[in-house]
Amino acid sequence: MEVKGNKLLLLIGTAWLFDALDVALLSFIMPVIKQSWQLSASEMGAVSAITSLGMMIGALGCGYLADKIGRKPVLIMTLLLFSFGNLLLTLAPNVGWFLAVRFITGIGLGGELPVAATIIADHFTGTKRARMLVLVDSFWAFGWILASVLSFVVMPKFGWRITVLITALMGVYALLMRRHLPEKTATEATSQLGFGPALREVWSAKYRRATFCLSTLWFIIMFAYYGMFLWLPSVLVMRGFSVVHSFGYTVLMSLAQLPGYYLAAWLIGKYRRKIVLASYLLGTMLSAWAFGTATTETMILISGALLSFFTLGAWGIMIAFTPGQFDVAVRGMGMGFAQSIGRIGATIGPFLVGALIAIGFKIPAIFMVFVGALIIGVIVLLVGLHDEDR
Repeated sequence: MEVKGNKLLLLIGTAWLFDALDVALLSFIMPVIKQSWQLSASEMGAVSAITSLGMMIGALGCGYLADKIGRKPVLIMTLLLFSFGNLLLTLAPNVGWFLAVRFITGIGLGGELPVAATIIADHFTGTKRARMLVLVDSFWAFGWILASVLSFVVMPKFGWRITVLITALMGVYALLMRRHLPEKTATEATSQLGFGPALREVWSAKYRRATFCLSTLWFIIMFAYYGMFLWLPSVLVMRGFSVVHSFGYTVLMSLAQLPGYYLAAWLIGKYRRKIVLASYLLGTMLSAWAFGTATTETMILISGALLSFFTLGAWGIMIAFTPGQFDVAVRGMGMGFAQSIGRIGATIGPFLVGALIAIGFKIPAIFMVFVGALIIGVIVLLVGLHDEDR
């Protein structure tokens, strides 16, 4: 890979790193504020949901703006929202303030990834584009590792507010790095479409099939990922497996993502992306079943690592798939819309797990819900999507 490619990989990778850092850190902060502010279960649910709502709006709105005014200014704007939001969060006196700030932060986080992916898609083509998109997505794992270090090393000594402040300062550093982002490519032209016409364009006959299939797949993948990774560790703790809340477990699950990404980046240069993604979704199903039925800590560690490997690898391949299905003039809107539908799945997944547990569903039965959703995803993928990029 040439120097330009390496530099762009590092610059754009910060988007995934900070997105993962925020999601992971929130999962570590929530038990702390639950205890200190005496939050109810509904208030805890609201904290998670309001972030997803902000991310849904951010993905759609920022995706459109990336086509309208350019990728670079919108990407920088999303990072400013992230940093500003975390600065405000350190001052939160109550859950109402916390919710308002998390909505603002969610807009920035949700807008970051679709815009970042379009920048990569604009600068590369073919196999190199696909591999670069998977590799930038691999920075998600580093964000989780960083969040784990902050949560287990910094937070116990200095509290969650100082920990969040550190992430805001890191955002400023990344903002300085992004001053070196490339300007428009030769193919990137500012769209003259308003929001409504741009949305209708991605649902026009030219893109309708891709928009429907990609939105469905993003919904299913985020539904499964957030449902399994945010809720089920707590269930395993209730069953006596406290290891899932340890620093070593968290880092292991994060490190297991990396070979999943790197193998996917290699495979999509050798085989059809549809086949590679279908294989990863099948691996997700099998490892999810093993994780849900595990009865020993060893099996939890092995199946949890495999679940991280396949689920995040599938996410990376979806990142490689999505922007290339749209022409450059509506690429931001197409990517943003598909991911905004995915955020709905990210909201429903954890809530559904809680609801099913409340009415008496056992863990293996809950996992069959995710397996069923993933089967639908494989069918949509194989029947509906084309391998070729635009």
